[in-house]
Amino acid sequence: MAECSVTVDSTDQMSYDTKEITIDRSCKEFTIRLTFSGELAKNVMGHNLVISRTADMQNIVTEGMSQGLDNDYLKKDNPAIIAHTAMIAAEEKETSVTFDPSKLEVGGDYSFFCTFPGHVAMMKGKVVVK
Repeated sequence: MAECSVTVDSTDQMSYDTKEITIDRSCKEFTIRLTFSGELAKNVMGHNLVISRTADMQNIVTEGMSQGLDNDYLKKDNPAIIAHTAMIAAEEKETSVTFDPSKLEVGGDYSFFCTFPGHVAMMKGKVVVK
């Protein structure tokens, strides 16, 4: 039976607790649960989790900076965004996103990352589709 969900924890140290998320395309839905185990406020150390093709990652981050914290540092109508969570921190310790993995290609080059300004340098990882 395919594993159709994953939990990723984020911290005050500007990090995720994993560098890789494996998504099984046989899942009808895939859920990513993002948790926050830190103490800092969202305007200081907010985190989200966005999935896109690796080639689109930097454009999404750059475009998101102008959107501000109220919009989770995301231009949410950008078609390059495959899935994203809300921005969380000490105020909201958990969020999730559920999406259809059939949008992803087996062997495609995908990444997950945080769009809070400056975080993508340390907060990113690979999405493996099988």
